[in-house]
Amino acid sequence: MSRNVSIETIEDFLRQKRIAMVGLSRESKDFSVMLFEEFRRRGYDMVPVNPGVSELLGQPCFARVQDIQPPVDAAILMTSPSITETVVRDCAEAGVRLVWMYGAGVQGATSEPAIEFCHANNIQVVPGECPFMFWHDAGMGHRLHGFILKLFGKYPRHAAAA
Repeated sequence: MSRNVSIETIEDFLRQKRIAMVGLSRESKDFSVMLFEEFRRRGYDMVPVNPGVSELLGQPCFARVQDIQPPVDAAILMTSPSITETVVRDCAEAGVRLVWMYGAGVQGATSEPAIEFCHANNIQVVPGECPFMFWHDAGMGHRLHGFILKLFGKYPRHAAAA
């Protein structure tokens, strides 16, 4: 799977202030909820997207990215790979130019056809990473994950070095 991404793309994504989380779970103990709450704690305006509910975590929840008003700047996908391609097409239709396909050492939301679609449609994509690794004040486990990836040469690099 092509997971090459520059640190600049990751930093650009994390500079966005209004972000959709597609696939936010209804289960309070699900990792997506923890990540959603962490983004909110850090001052992001997070918008839940889940076609199965009208409200999540006290916020209006949208069925599709195109339904969000006002629009978002970016989207993080917590979806299964089987629907990720549909979701990135929704993002393109909604004008979203930054997509993060969540993954933390596993496939997560990443899908090769979805990555190729993003590249072909001028959408910056972060495939298969965890945002926690890129917050300098994240917990020890997240920093250790980043350190291990650096040891094995799998940590995102600057575009000039990639």
